[in-house]
Amino acid sequence: MRVADVLNRLDFSPLDGVAPIFLSVGHLRLALVCGEVLRTELAEYFASAAAGPGPVDATVEVLEGQALEPQPDWIDWAREPGKSGRKDAYRDLTGGRLVHKVRTGVTFLQSPERLVAFGPCSRHPNQIINFVNTQFLNICQREGWQICHAAAITDCNKSLAIAGLSGGGKSTAVLRMMDIDGLSYVSNDRLLVRAGSPPAALGIPKLPRINPGTILTNPRLSPMLDATRQVELGALPQQNLWALEEKHDLHIDQVYGEGRIQWSAPLTHFWILNWHHGGNDPVQVTPCDLSDRPDLLSAIMKSAGPFYQNPDGTFLKDSDPLDPKAYLAALDGVAVYEVSGTVDFDALSAKGRDLWLG
Repeated sequence: MRVADVLNRLDFSPLDGVAPIFLSVGHLRLALVCGEVLRTELAEYFASAAAGPGPVDATVEVLEGQALEPQPDWIDWAREPGKSGRKDAYRDLTGGRLVHKVRTGVTFLQSPERLVAFGPCSRHPNQIINFVNTQFLNICQREGWQICHAAAITDCNKSLAIAGLSGGGKSTAVLRMMDIDGLSYVSNDRLLVRAGSPPAALGIPKLPRINPGTILTNPRLSPMLDATRQVELGALPQQNLWALEEKHDLHIDQVYGEGRIQWSAPLTHFWILNWHHGGNDPVQVTPCDLSDRPDLLSAIMKSAGPFYQNPDGTFLKDSDPLDPKAYLAALDGVAVYEVSGTVDFDALSAKGRDLWLG
C-alpha cells in the first residue's frame, strides 16, 4: 500500500478554506489545520507557541470522524519495559507509515508527503497534541538532536534539566523551581539536546500533565483540585498518592504569569533523580560521569517511537536500540549530578536555589 492509496481514501474537503494555526518553537515553525470542533480547543492549548502566518517546516491536518475501511492488518508496536497492554499498532507503507492508537481508534499518517490525523479526534484532543509535538521532535532528530526524558527550566544563561524513573518526581521538582524569580519553563517531559558549547536544549509546547501527588505538595498548584478532592487525596498513604495516575493539564502562563516560558536555552546542568520514598537519609546532589553510570543514562534516553522516519526514509523499528554514545556526545560539557537519599522536594528546591543564585 502506498501513501497515495491512503490519501485517496480520505476526504480532505472539510478542511477547504480553514485557516491554519501557526506554531513556533525555537527555530521551528509548524501549521495545524483542523475543523472548528477542535480548532478553538487546540488554539487555546498551544497559545504559548502561537505564531503569525508564514513558511513552515511541516503541516498537520486533522480529519474528524474518518476511518479506513477495511482496516489494514496492524502490527503491534512493542511497549517499553514495565509497560503492559496494547497501545500502538502500525502498518508500513511505500514512503510512509500508518500508526493506530488501539484504545481510541485515532489513526495517523506519517510521511514526508502529508501528516494526517483521522478518526474520533475531537474525543481525544491530547492525541492530536502529541502528534503535533511529535513533528517538532522528528524534525530535530533528523537534524541531530537527541530526545531526553526530562523536564527543564532556565534563566536564559544556564539551564537545569531533571530526569528520573517514571514517577520519580521530575515534574514536581521543576515546578518547585519555578517559584524562583527569573526562571522560565522549558519542558516537562521531553527535552531535545544537541552538542555545542554549551549544548543546546529545546522544549516542546506540551503542557505539564501532572498527578495529584505533584499538585498537593505545591500550594501554588493546590487550587487545581476542589476542596473535597483535596481532602480525599490527602487521606491516602503517601506511596498510594504518588502512584495515583490522574492527569491534570497545567497552564504555565495562568499559574506562574505571562512570559515564564522559554522554549530554547543553553543546557548547563542535569540532575537525575535516583532517590526513594521513606527513610531519613538527607538529599544528596553528587556530581557523576554518565559514561560510568549506564543506569543513570538509561533514565535520560527516550525512544523516538513508531512515528520517527529517518532522513533516508526508513522508519524506526521497535527493536532498534538507543545509542548511548549519541547521548554522551550531546551532553558533553553538561554538569551532571545524581540526586539520592529520601524524596524531599523542599530540600531539593533549596539546593536548586543555591545553584541558580549562588
